[in-house]
Amino acid sequence: MGDIVENETTFYSNAEVYWKEVPPTVDGMLGGYSSLSSIDINGSKAFLQKFLGEEEGKTGTSCALDCGAGIGRITKRLLLPLFSTVDLVDVTQEFLDKAKAYLGEDGRKVGNYICKGLQDFVPASGRYDVIWIQWVIGHLTDNHLVEFLRRCQKALRPNGLIIIKDNVSYEGVVPDEVDSSICRDLEIIHNLVSRAGLHILHEEQQKNFPKEIYQVYSLALR
Repeated sequence: MGDIVENETTFYSNAEVYWKEVPPTVDGMLGGYSSLSSIDINGSKAFLQKFLGEEEGKTGTSCALDCGAGIGRITKRLLLPLFSTVDLVDVTQEFLDKAKAYLGEDGRKVGNYICKGLQDFVPASGRYDVIWIQWVIGHLTDNHLVEFLRRCQKALRPNGLIIIKDNVSYEGVVPDEVDSSICRDLEIIHNLVSRAGLHILHEEQQKNFPKEIYQVYSLALR
């Protein structure tokens, strides 16, 4: 991807500038597609619940991490109803400040609000049953994504899972100058996951999204 991201520093700083201008609302988090939020959450819940449970080999429900959490849309609708504690990490402090109000009473189950870019973030070792990474891997360079996934693997509890849910291009890497991100095809994502030393347990495409937006895939990794 080196030829796509010519200046790493600018790639990250431009994204930070972009997100500082985005309103701290569900519509802002979804780029004007707030109508898709329920479809997205329902798809994520069905995907995640395949793995959760008390039985041997199942993933626990003590603690989850929401990466690129924004104002906490996924935390509120997906993670807090399923997990005892949820941590949020995002690069934009205003979003995390808004999350406290947006989550309301449910926010008492939040462990930590962490303001950091994922390229610099080191999750606590052995803390998480699930690390949820949605619509944010396009803001990391290939090397930083691989390194971040390796750090996430060390942060998992026994039988823990990393879930990536993101836009997938039809071929190659597609840059987005507006928010300073990239969209990778599935083969490239598979290669980066493999480089991180992770295995794909399950993968599926999100259904019922409009045709004019990117296809979206969920991958469960360990």
